[in-house]
Amino acid sequence: MPAKPLLCAALLAAGCAAPAPAPFSATLTSPTDVVLSWPDDAAGHRVEYANDPAGPWTTLRFLPAHTTSYHHPDLIPETPFYYREQPFTGPVSTELHAVPTGDTVTFTWADRSSDEAGFLLEIRRPGAPDFDPVAVTDPDATTCALSLLPGEAGSAFRLRTLHYGPLSPVVHQTTGKER
Repeated sequence: MPAKPLLCAALLAAGCAAPAPAPFSATLTSPTDVVLSWPDDAAGHRVEYANDPAGPWTTLRFLPAHTTSYHHPDLIPETPFYYREQPFTGPVSTELHAVPTGDTVTFTWADRSSDEAGFLLEIRRPGAPDFDPVAVTDPDATTCALSLLPGEAGSAFRLRTLHYGPLSPVVHQTTGKER
């Protein structure tokens, strides 16, 4: 049996395309844990779930760019879970103003976009290498208040104008019996 690299090289030489990245998928990793995976497309991702394929849909998390999986743990046993993901992009705004009041920070900015889906506030906690999404606003918003958690004092913040890409196909897993 030929080695896989030789087979791939032979397919490419014959004019066949390289395999496409794996699509959005949901894998049951224990009776009550699901791991969602998708290819790296350099965008951030919104991950949602529902217990019926028609919804209603609940946002689990906004994930930063280059994140290619999400672990949804400790789910209700013997229950259907439907998932979808949606990439998002948006330029970083340089006009973010912050006013701290105790453990709360109120952010303001000018809305210079007419077609945004909202704004995404991101935080880089002290010592962290990257920014993580922390709050999402409605379209046309110009303010957002955030309560800081322990260890978040001294964090850096930035704001993105939020634009969504197409929704993924819906994937499904039914959790197993609790052990």
